[in-house]
Amino acid sequence: MTPQGYCRLILTRHAKSSWEDPMQADHDRPLNDRGRRSARELGDWLASRGYEPEEVLCSTAARTRETWDRVALAPLEVRPHIRFEPGLYHAAPEKMLQFLRTASAPTVMVIGHNPGIAEFAARLPARPPADPDFRRYPTAATLVVDFQVDGWADIEPGQGSVLDFVRMDGRRG
Repeated sequence: MTPQGYCRLILTRHAKSSWEDPMQADHDRPLNDRGRRSARELGDWLASRGYEPEEVLCSTAARTRETWDRVALAPLEVRPHIRFEPGLYHAAPEKMLQFLRTASAPTVMVIGHNPGIAEFAARLPARPPADPDFRRYPTAATLVVDFQVDGWADIEPGQGSVLDFVRMDGRRG
């Protein structure tokens, strides 16, 4: 839970997807075994640190939906309101910001895709994490950033304070 006058964003790139069927439409690709494990580990990591979303904005792609489904298997105390947004599928940073500004809960998770999510993450904090993979934003990478604002409509790029950045390969930034 965030204090009054703060909004917390949990920004996640979907976990590793499967390329097993090269004829499958990109939107329909599921997670592979590594991706399913990483997404579940991400949920456990979020729960262990108390980073629990009250609202989730998720692309409608199969791999983002499955990422959320695996994260939600963790022992989260909060069951968030989920919004599956077609416009988040391969969204540019500006579009992600538009969606985020419509959020109503103090702690919001956005699950999306590269390259937009990496660009969005790079624009949010006043100082980015000192992680060599931050700009690349690998699969299942997650940034937790706080904004000292009364609501999501008030956020601007460069205002965020980084709380955490994690990649589900066991290394932290």
